[in-house]
Amino acid sequence: MRDEPLPATTTPDPPEPLRVVVADDNPVVRAGLTALLSGRPDITVVAEAADGRAACEAARRHRPDVVLLDVRMPGVDGISALPYLVGIAPVMMLTYSRESDIIQEALRRGAGGYLVHGEFTAEQLVTAVRDVRLGRAHFTPAAAGALLEQLRGTAEANATAHVRNASNPRGKAARWPSSTQNLSQLQPSMAQSSSGTPDRSRFQLSAREVEIMDLIASGMNNQQIAGTCFISEKTVKNHINRIFAKLHSTSRSEATAKWLGLG
Repeated sequence: MRDEPLPATTTPDPPEPLRVVVADDNPVVRAGLTALLSGRPDITVVAEAADGRAACEAARRHRPDVVLLDVRMPGVDGISALPYLVGIAPVMMLTYSRESDIIQEALRRGAGGYLVHGEFTAEQLVTAVRDVRLGRAHFTPAAAGALLEQLRGTAEANATAHVRNASNPRGKAARWPSSTQNLSQLQPSMAQSSSGTPDRSRFQLSAREVEIMDLIASGMNNQQIAGTCFISEKTVKNHINRIFAKLHSTSRSEATAKWLGLG
């Protein structure tokens, strides 16, 4: 019996490299980022830009998968270029600017993450570039702090609205204290500390658990929390299990209510 020839095997084509545009007015920074990213087999830098206008032109021409964007650049700055760029590709802010208002404005305009130079390693940068393409946000500590500040403000505003609706179910006109007055003045029955903020010390959460509980209260899911805190989703789940046990809660909504002083 003659041996039948083995069927030819085909090797699948490797995936196309992730295409990146790097925009920064500092040529040394641009060269360093290009060298770092281009050294990875799955990433290629297709263009560099020294200002926002050039970044927009490069993005329109090359249709990249990710744009790395500085904030302060001559002519058209990064914040001004953001609304146009996010219509083409996910944008990761990569900058020395750590001011809270700038970070919050970048996020409002659609940035998919915010990395401050000096607060991340080369590997964290590469991971962030890969993840932002998939919609996974990354933030270094300064940016995460600004995001938490914004989210806490939103959560407190939502809590105030909830209290108003609960106290005035028939929609009757009501007199409310000015914005400078705190929630304890609106609802004396809520669990509050002497400073007018919810008394959370009784929960005995660790610093990391406090950070994660704030993110839960802001409405983030486990994947978003993992990206913000630079930890795995499994680690997030472990933290949440411990948080729920300490707050004697069985759901995110119940834990959030207690955390905001509404439970």
